[in-house]
Amino acid sequence: MGGSKKNKDVPPKVYDMWEITEKFGKYQILQYVCICFGIVFVTIANINYVFIAGDLNYRCRIPECESTEAAYEPPPWGSNESVDRCSKPILNESWSQTQSCTADSFSNLIEPCTGWIYETNNTIVADLDLACEPWKINLIGTVHSVGMLVSMVVAGWMADRFGRKPAVIFCVVGTCMGHVKTFATSYYLYIAIECIEATFSGGAFPAGMVLMIEISGKKQRLLSSVLFAYAIYVGESLFAIIAMFVPYWKTLARIIYTPGIICLALVFVIRESPRWQLLNGKTKEAIETLRLTAETNNIKFNDVITESDEAILKNKLNIGKTTVKEGYKKIFSSKQILLRILVGAASRFSASFVYYGLMINSVWLPGNKYTNFLLSTVMSFPGELISLYFMNRIGRKLPLIVGFAICGTLCIASGYVPASLVWLKITLFLLGKVVISSCFTVAVTYSMELFPTTARGTLLGVCAFASRLGNMLAPLTPMLYDISASLPAILFGVSSAVTAALITLTPETKELPLFDTVEQVEASMKVKRDEKTTISTIA
Repeated sequence: MGGSKKNKDVPPKVYDMWEITEKFGKYQILQYVCICFGIVFVTIANINYVFIAGDLNYRCRIPECESTEAAYEPPPWGSNESVDRCSKPILNESWSQTQSCTADSFSNLIEPCTGWIYETNNTIVADLDLACEPWKINLIGTVHSVGMLVSMVVAGWMADRFGRKPAVIFCVVGTCMGHVKTFATSYYLYIAIECIEATFSGGAFPAGMVLMIEISGKKQRLLSSVLFAYAIYVGESLFAIIAMFVPYWKTLARIIYTPGIICLALVFVIRESPRWQLLNGKTKEAIETLRLTAETNNIKFNDVITESDEAILKNKLNIGKTTVKEGYKKIFSSKQILLRILVGAASRFSASFVYYGLMINSVWLPGNKYTNFLLSTVMSFPGELISLYFMNRIGRKLPLIVGFAICGTLCIASGYVPASLVWLKITLFLLGKVVISSCFTVAVTYSMELFPTTARGTLLGVCAFASRLGNMLAPLTPMLYDISASLPAILFGVSSAVTAALITLTPETKELPLFDTVEQVEASMKVKRDEKTTISTIA
């Protein structure tokens, strides 16, 4: 009885704010699923040009010899291997229309081709007649990346100014712009719409990642990055499967851009980041969000807390006491922040440049291009497991350095492997894809944790800008084969090696809290420098 009375006198435990945000439960799972659902379709839109604007097998049309419904299949007169598909062989003067065309019907003279017959009418190449103009085809992917690049910066500003939630939903729904491309009647109109679509949708990546990482506890930050990456890989694999069964580009476009409309319903499910709400003076909304989190996760919540307890809330959530929003001058005048921007941008650039470069070049491997592309995306999945294991056991910094170094070595080695050793080239390609996939996720997580909350969206947008720059250059790498077959692989390797060296300049973030102000970042580095000085003095 005495023990029961003692227990009765003890008030029931009420979790404080920090414990609420650290507990991972149904609330975070629901938010993750909703955000990742939208990211899957943004990813598909992001890589649409790989197949929608891909190259085709085609041959020159010879009107004198073609039937009304001419097919791509090599005709009887196509045995002259010296004639490329952009040149038209000239018929002999002795040939007449009463004769059938054979290899002997042509002279040794050629002229520029003015009309083409395609293997299948499944891409933008056929509809806009871009045969023999490969630079225009490659430019579609680059223009898309330019739009994504602009979107990353704008979305970062939107996420900091208006909130993570509206930025995510606006960008996901923005993929619907892709429908307009199916009505394009000229090449330049098509690429203009491609750029606008990317500008509307690309920002979903940084905004979505920021929201996921801010609603999770310190122990779940890595999990949020891995799940976000898996959503991207699922989108890539799903796109390859859909394209395999729906080859015609207009039908394919209408299928992949329609889900953006459905994602408008996410406005009723996705919630705002309580950290952003507190930092922007929305204490009442932050309390409501935390209360909903506690109720969904079955945690007893302190109902006494009100808006007047804003300082307590910020203290519990490890948010700086200052209520003044830091401006760009203060952010970019900090040498530590500038160094972190350099490292974050370099790691995101290399990860994107190598990742998408390998993925785009996969369609040039021997075999079916859809199967090769699907295989390259599937190989990304084990990369996430590798990153998850090493980041949990070791941290972010060392695995990222080693990963980029290994990837660079594999890329350079593959560039010097003789073309006759197909199996070795494919093996190095797949191993490089696994490693860079792991680095991609670690780079995103690491850059997230390097920046303070007051400017995380904006600075992550800068890093995402660098990532889009890498994505923009990746579609152009196949053109380098005309100079040297090893040049693309060497570029991938050098980029990885330089990034590995730069990462040595920034600290490990595994056990660090999410800093909210520039002062907190600089103070943490001062503590580290003082500790090193003390150790050196003792030694």
